[in-house]
Amino acid sequence: MSAKKTKKVPKHRNEDREREFWASADSTEYVDWTKAQRVALPDLKPSLKTISLRIPEMMLAELKALANKRDVPYQSLLKMFLADRIAVELKSVSEKGVG
Repeated sequence: MSAKKTKKVPKHRNEDREREFWASADSTEYVDWTKAQRVALPDLKPSLKTISLRIPEMMLAELKALANKRDVPYQSLLKMFLADRIAVELKSVSEKGVG
């Protein structure tokens, strides 16, 4: 099997221009994905953003009680709940072909 001929990736003045390019470009024209290899980045930490969230006191108390039962910090439990729900919503959107 011969290697696929790919186009040269253009140079971009800044990250915004590069983002615009990749938002509309077909990466298969620029990258031979048959040669791609999975990499593990075990020490990579996701960047975190601190936010202020106003929720009813009763909801916070219930969240803390649930977290206590699971022996995890309540903020960690909240992040798990959010991650689960986001995954469900993204799956729903992709199944509907919206987005």
